Amino acid sequence: MRRLQMVIIGVASCVCVLAVTPRPAYALFSDAAVVAAIKLLQAFTGNALNTMTKNLTDSIDSNLSSLTNPNSVASLLTKGFTQVANYAKAQVGAQSQLMDAQDAAMAGFLRRQQETGIRDEHMMNPEFCAGLDAQQSTVAASKAARSAVYAIATVSDPRGEAGQGTPSYYGKSQGTDANMSLHLKRYCSSDDVAQGLCSSVSRLPNADQRAASLFGADTLSANGAVDAANDYATTLIQPVAPAALRGEQLSSLRGREAATRRRSYNSRMSLARWVAGYVTSLGVPSVTLTRDQKAEMTAEGLTPLDKASWLQAMALEVNRRVSSVSWNASLQAMPPASIMREVATEMAQANYLALQNYRLSLYLATMGAARVAQEEEVAFKDGLTPMPSPTINP
Repeated sequence: MRRLQMVIIGVASCVCVLAVTPRPAYALFSDAAVVAAIKLLQAFTGNALNTMTKNLTDSIDSNLSSLTNPNSVASLLTKGFTQVANYAKAQVGAQSQLMDAQDAAMAGFLRRQQETGIRDEHMMNPEFCAGLDAQQSTVAASKAARSAVYAIATVSDPRGEAGQGTPSYYGKSQGTDANMSLHLKRYCSSDDVAQGLCSSVSRLPNADQRAASLFGADTLSANGAVDAANDYATTLIQPVAPAALRGEQLSSLRGREAATRRRSYNSRMSLARWVAGYVTSLGVPSVTLTRDQKAEMTAEGLTPLDKASWLQAMALEVNRRVSSVSWNASLQAMPPASIMREVATEMAQANYLALQNYRLSLYLATMGAARVAQEEEVAFKDGLTPMPSPTINP
């Protein structure tokens, strides 16, 4: 490169000398020689310039676009683009890892949320437990009420039939005296005292003739209220039983007819007393109330009882779902499964009450059939024309 520069400088010096020096009068060289020298110089200069241009072009190409030159622009750009691409791939990988981690975290969160929902769906609600306890009390009270109605019927049926050991077995007057004595002993009123029939007014005056004795409270207290309700039913249906048929009253032809009518009478009275006894048994105290049931009685303004009847237990369970603030507040916070269980419980209660109403409707339908039969019997008897009795000669 330095050699090329020196040649160029020498040629330029010659040209300058030729240009500056005036043409001598007697030139040593001819014009042709000068022209040839100039052409030779031009050829040499052109070759030198072409070589220089080629070298410059090769150098520029090597410095700009040669991929074999590690310091070329193309190599540097290629390395830069490669690094940027590597950064982009690394960023994509990092983003993928972040997304995978986020998806795994979200999946874990959703799984825990689902497990929490499953737990809430299957966890026993306190209100459901309270309802289950109340329902068990109701069923136990129902069983006790059935035993009570059998106990009442065991006493009332022999009395109505004037069986042995009952007052009317010896006559209707004895039955009347027994009924009056019971009234004065348990239910003496101020009028009775004024007439001198008893010495003092009883704790439940005239309770044997007042409907409040039977329907005044859902639970009949064991301190005389059950007896008052039963005595009211006796006064309402059969205060005094007819005297029993005995001796020739049963053996004769007319006695057998009277006995048939008496059995019909006894069956109707037994049916009527059974229904009254069934109503009385529903108020007999038989089960111990739970803490929630006592709290409901307090909320309703009633005095909490240690023992309650079937009617009381059922009324508390129905009223709790109507007016209880705690139950309604719990209902607002219940998950769907707990609400469905409450709905199922209420449907079961509705079915249970429907069954009780159906049983009572059977009693009422039977009483209606008996009444129709009795009325038709009377109508048939009144419509008959008495036939004359035949005269039979011996």
